[in-house]
Amino acid sequence: MHRIIQKTKKYPLSFTCIVLIWVLSLLPFFPETPLDDVAFIDKWTHLVMYGGTCCVIWWEYLRHHHEESPYISRRKLLWVMGGMVLLGGLMELLQAYCTTTRSGEWLDFWADSVGVVIGTLTGLAYQHQCIRSRHSR
Repeated sequence: MHRIIQKTKKYPLSFTCIVLIWVLSLLPFFPETPLDDVAFIDKWTHLVMYGGTCCVIWWEYLRHHHEESPYISRRKLLWVMGGMVLLGGLMELLQAYCTTTRSGEWLDFWADSVGVVIGTLTGLAYQHQCIRSRHSR
């Protein structure tokens, strides 16, 4: 439990984004917006939520670890990507089997996964930028 509290303090924005995903995914209703007429708005929302969360995770990670090594290790990469994809799958299962007003959808899961990949690629691009700026000093 102590380790979770430490990680929460070290990565507050990442933790906040993950909690928001839980809350927004399990709300019994979703308010209508003017964007409801946009094609596939639900899928775009999933992509942005998961992609944005991955971007925040990598930004906070690189911000805290730039001194010792500005590299995202392959192990960390797989843990975060796997964890976020699992979170997306879990949310869809919870929506399908534990709520009465939400439904779990495969396309939502795919949008979550695509968001994770895009967010991770963005994090790797940021890592590359950090390395380039470090070498130019």
